[in-house]
Amino acid sequence: MIRIELDEASLGATRIAISPLWDAFCSLHLAMPHRIPSRPYEEWVARAREVLREDERTDALRLLIDGPNGFPDFLLPRPVGATSVEAELETVRATPADVVRAGIAEHYPALEDHPRIRPYLVDPEAACSALADAYAAYWEGAMAAHWPTMRRLVEDEVLIRARTFATEGIDALFTGLESRVKWTPPVLELTKHIDAEYWAGKRRLLLVPLVFAEGCRLYSTDDPEVLAVSFQARGAGALRERPVDRAESGDRLGLLLGRGRASVLRQLGGPLTTAGIADRLGLAPSTVSEHLSVLAETDVVTRHRIGRSVYYQLTDTGRALLALLSGEDVLRAVS
Repeated sequence: MIRIELDEASLGATRIAISPLWDAFCSLHLAMPHRIPSRPYEEWVARAREVLREDERTDALRLLIDGPNGFPDFLLPRPVGATSVEAELETVRATPADVVRAGIAEHYPALEDHPRIRPYLVDPEAACSALADAYAAYWEGAMAAHWPTMRRLVEDEVLIRARTFATEGIDALFTGLESRVKWTPPVLELTKHIDAEYWAGKRRLLLVPLVFAEGCRLYSTDDPEVLAVSFQARGAGALRERPVDRAESGDRLGLLLGRGRASVLRQLGGPLTTAGIADRLGLAPSTVSEHLSVLAETDVVTRHRIGRSVYYQLTDTGRALLALLSGEDVLRAVS
């Protein structure tokens, strides 16, 4: 169990950030030989394992997969606002030599001669460049094709969490994160197979939603200004489960609205875009858009624009319809 004590300053400065590189790191552990991924990951994991096995450029990642549980931040930098893996990899390449050596000394004491650690002491710049190239090769072979879907999922998560924090406060934000997180003010507990305690002090808290966080918990404590913690993105479970065919099992909502329209309605526990719903259901965006137009015309859903994106969410009528015909308790969305 990881216990993090947070003070008022840390809580008040809480932010949410996206990191494709953190997602890639977690996916490495999902691709380990002893793991048995759930069905939607089966095709992906076969390709990921092939990349790790056959692409020699990924060799530098073995330290992260096979090495000690703890590792210095320079091997996996905390998110700094960049939303592209290329920008994050430039951060890896630009790590100062003194930061590399300090990280090795702190996290790998007495392992300086290990063949996977020694390069970081002999030539930090070359070692960091090789690590970035290894990440890039793995990303290209195993992750890039999935990033558009992943990005929509985590962007939806950022929107939902930010609105919850702004309108309901930190307690509501933490309570709704996921089952592996427990919030007992002022302590945030993270389920993990190691025990450690940290005090945030004046560091601000950074939350990082990840799609491939199944069985993987990341937290970063090296930075003197930021304490970063990952969590499973809401909606990512749709990538691991096939849509349930409720209309064939006596579903009244499906019989009334049609199976496609009912499935769209059920996704709207929080604000989502047309593309976000399409990703979750495996439907064409045009099909989802058509369903949403009908639902909006009947005041079952409402739409609002944020920047260039249009988000849909349930109205009171929509929530009542789901509760009455599906027997589902739908949380009131933040308006």
